[in-house]
Amino acid sequence: MNHSVFLGTAIAASLVAGMGMADTLDDVKARGELNCGVNTGLVGFSAPDANGNWTGFDVAICKAVAAAVLGDATKVKFVPTTGQTRFTALSSGEVDLLARNSTWSFSRDTDLRLDFVGVNYYDGQGFMVRKDLGVTSAKELEGATICIQTGTTTELNLADYFKSNNMDYQPVSIDSNAEGEQQYMAGACDAYTTDASGLAATRAAFADPENHIILPEIISKEPLGPAVRHGDNNWGDVVRWTLYALIAAEEYGVTSKNIEELTKSSQNPEVQRLLGVTDNLGAMIGLDAEWAKRAILAGGNYGEIFAANIGEQTPIGLARGLNAQWTQGGLMYAMPFR
Repeated sequence: MNHSVFLGTAIAASLVAGMGMADTLDDVKARGELNCGVNTGLVGFSAPDANGNWTGFDVAICKAVAAAVLGDATKVKFVPTTGQTRFTALSSGEVDLLARNSTWSFSRDTDLRLDFVGVNYYDGQGFMVRKDLGVTSAKELEGATICIQTGTTTELNLADYFKSNNMDYQPVSIDSNAEGEQQYMAGACDAYTTDASGLAATRAAFADPENHIILPEIISKEPLGPAVRHGDNNWGDVVRWTLYALIAAEEYGVTSKNIEELTKSSQNPEVQRLLGVTDNLGAMIGLDAEWAKRAILAGGNYGEIFAANIGEQTPIGLARGLNAQWTQGGLMYAMPFR
């Protein structure tokens, strides 16, 4: 008896899940706009300019998805979220997608019921201090005051690191990167800790970046990536394969500059499938044949997006490192388009 009740419940649940699967894709199409959760402001990753136009490495994901789904990279409503509000904004339906330098972790995947669709930046937590503090290693931060964003993995890693090294510290809680920057600059804390990419972005915005150093220790793994709601499988596929399209495009040498030429001339079967010349993969995820082509045209391939927003020629100055293609010794690897 219990068995059949359980089976009935399971079937009902799967039917509900099945009905809900395409909801977000349908909602976005019907609305004609993608609601994308982003950082309140982290230069290089997501920040509005003086005219309210959002740019950045994470913003590029939102634009690529809008281009793929709606045919227009500008059809995005950017919703600024803090470390504490971001997941609620996603789970409540306020945003369709979260592209906000957020770490994929066990509890977020399971307890918070989020689905991370991939990793767009492999990062790790670091520390920034003023050069005149005379500290050259995180191991020398015994008793230091440290600015830390609440509601983040950073907070937990910091406690773990100091505990495992038998050191004490005084946390100074902050809600946003802007507040952290202010407190750190005002001398309210000796060190600021967050993802190393975030530290580089924060330092780049200082009037005197040369007077601040990022210490050599990386104390955690922070795989950052876009997230959707758990159970929103079809929409998750759309976002996941849009990200992979950007990564695969770089691997195969498809750029925003040569994409039209390659659409006509490429003999690579994978490139032909990616650009919708053959196989029409888009139909499998509720999109047209040229969805990936539009996503790549929105801001370029993964490498172009990296170089334009956070790369070595920008004030952020980040090397590719772990975020190089797998063929170049990095971890960036798109699943096959076939």
